[in-house]
Amino acid sequence: MPTNKNPKQSLKKISAYEIVEIFKNQPGKVFTYQMLTKKLQLKAKEETLLKLSLEKLLDTLVEQKVIDEIKPGVYTYHLNDADYLLGKVDMSANGTAYINVEGLEQDVLINAEHTLGALAGDTVKIVITRNRVDRQSEGKILEIVERAREEFVGTIKQYRNVWFFTPDNNKIPYDFFIEPNNKVQLENGIKGVIKITDWNNKGEAPIGKITKILGMPGEHETEIHAIMQEYGLTSEFPIEVVKEAEKISTEISADEIKKRRDFREVTTFTIDPVDAKDFDDALSVKWINENTYEIGVHIADVTHYVLPNTALEKEALRRATSVYLVDRTVPMLPEKLSNVLCSLRPNEDKLCYSAVFVLNNDAEILEQWFGRTIIHSIKRFTYEEAQEILENQKGELCSELMLLDDLAKKMRAVRFKRGAISFEKKEVKFKLDKKGKPISVFFKEAKDSNKLIEDFMLLANKKVAEMVGINPDHTKKRGKESLDSALPFVYRIHDSPNEEKLNQFAGFVKKLGYSIKTEGKIEIAKSLNQMLTEAHGKKEENMISQLAVRTMAKAVYSTNNIGHYGLSFDYYSHFTSPIRRYPDMMVHRLLNDYLNSGKKESKDIKSVEENMKKKKVFPDVKLLEMQCKHASDQEKVASEAERASIKYKQVEFMSDKTTQIFKAVVSGVTEYGIFAEIEENLCEGLIRLRDIAADFFELDAENYCVRGKRTKRVIRMGDEVYVKVKKADIAKKQLDFTLIL
Repeated sequence: MPTNKNPKQSLKKISAYEIVEIFKNQPGKVFTYQMLTKKLQLKAKEETLLKLSLEKLLDTLVEQKVIDEIKPGVYTYHLNDADYLLGKVDMSANGTAYINVEGLEQDVLINAEHTLGALAGDTVKIVITRNRVDRQSEGKILEIVERAREEFVGTIKQYRNVWFFTPDNNKIPYDFFIEPNNKVQLENGIKGVIKITDWNNKGEAPIGKITKILGMPGEHETEIHAIMQEYGLTSEFPIEVVKEAEKISTEISADEIKKRRDFREVTTFTIDPVDAKDFDDALSVKWINENTYEIGVHIADVTHYVLPNTALEKEALRRATSVYLVDRTVPMLPEKLSNVLCSLRPNEDKLCYSAVFVLNNDAEILEQWFGRTIIHSIKRFTYEEAQEILENQKGELCSELMLLDDLAKKMRAVRFKRGAISFEKKEVKFKLDKKGKPISVFFKEAKDSNKLIEDFMLLANKKVAEMVGINPDHTKKRGKESLDSALPFVYRIHDSPNEEKLNQFAGFVKKLGYSIKTEGKIEIAKSLNQMLTEAHGKKEENMISQLAVRTMAKAVYSTNNIGHYGLSFDYYSHFTSPIRRYPDMMVHRLLNDYLNSGKKESKDIKSVEENMKKKKVFPDVKLLEMQCKHASDQEKVASEAERASIKYKQVEFMSDKTTQIFKAVVSGVTEYGIFAEIEENLCEGLIRLRDIAADFFELDAENYCVRGKRTKRVIRMGDEVYVKVKKADIAKKQLDFTLIL
């Protein structure tokens, strides 16, 4: 006969460890008392009997600051500084956020309900709620530390008596409410700028006031100014900057000329795009003898005019780069500097910073010199004019152009042999009418005249970086593989490609009949060049070239030199475009300081370093690195703004062509649609899978294709398809296509 047991003896025991584990496994989650009892899998009877014990354990854990009681009966895990991560937000159109955390290989996924109203670019504090080895980790935003921006561009709309604002940026997943009684006259459907006054950090729509009216959507000036506003660009300079520029004398004094090497009697000329206004580089050619030549690469001496700690300098740093939109340039420097003082216009004396090389017939460097100069350009060539002379082998300065072309080709061959990668992406250009409407699309492709300029600019950039970076003593002590520099400098660096991305790309191009190596620096580069050569002129050329570029790391500015993978240079910098790039100004200043710290303008970097140590004039590396980071960030902004202006014109160009059928190449596949790029104009649009009435297509991501369930039709990246324009949304810069089956 069984004996009666004490009911308390059969009760589940609850440990503090068990409770803490529940909170630790979901650190951002809030738990009520009832939720905890379910997690502990307590039966109703056990829950009643153990209630007091559980409450005491929770109180103890609160006292010990293991958990927090945020309100009576509601608990969450107590987070220490070590539990938090700081990162920057990237948003998707569906409201999901991806947080880039320094040191983590993958972004952290934040579902829409846990974003706390964060927007792209915001700095946020997050906690990991689910760590996964094979998939993306998930998290929760706990705090918005810093907003990236407070002004947005979009369309003002009215619904009954409520005014709201729809941002142009499709990565902002909600509308904003507009404050009533705004001083700006509101009009339904007009485009404007809103400034947020209440962020309402609960994931709800922010509230703001309209600060500027841009105009009606679809109009050229409205849309271009909207793009400029979206990316924080302005063609107007602060009044103090304009005043400083106007005060600069256009005269070059005799004393200044005495300080410089005089190239005014040496044949010098520029080669630039037909629509260029600022000419920041020129070439000079001088025959020393039948087999030896002095080639000068002359760069506008911007830092002679833009002095440290001036309003001009601060504004140049803030902008960091000029931006080239489809119909205008947003310059880094005021017009007097960019188009007059510093522009190497023909038939004018100009101050330069120069890299001068003595080369032999094999394009080998016999001597080099760096320093400040004065030049006098006798001719301004367009690329087209120079190309015509090269092709016909006759015309003004034909001998000089032919020599430069020959030397450039020899330098190029050496570069590719050493592992440089040849990316020649087609550049889309538009012919616009007087109102800014695109009437035709054409492609800008690099020919020999473009390439010879590029090769001599690469030579100057490389040799300037080597001159500062290579220190014989350091190389001897640390080994030939060392890229460390004794002198702080600004490098243009490019990391090797991510192994996983490279393998994915290799797998994709294999399905198109191409192959690339995935091991060995030179082997990878040679195979990429071979693949790009094979794809040249074929329907998939542009798509493959774009994907190859995306496989590569992004080039950035840094004081920490790791070399430039794409060019296969151990040392590389940006020296040749100071009118439009702030890092080039930094390089000019550093180079000038180093050269003037030696006994004379010298190529002996060891004597320069010794003199600088004596004078204790080493620059602040931390400040240089901050400026490099800012310049890299601004370069990215400029690139995105330029792409947005091109996309806008592409959509506008296609908006009246809804009855035409176009041949296109599939350029991307996603779970919701197929991206296709029209061959004749490179306009890209989306074919939504739900709009393909003949079948139900599903994504096969592993094989870069979509498959029809009924017809078994496979549409993969690189395939030719025929499309019609279904919708051209100019405001959102989006094209929707219909697939012609």
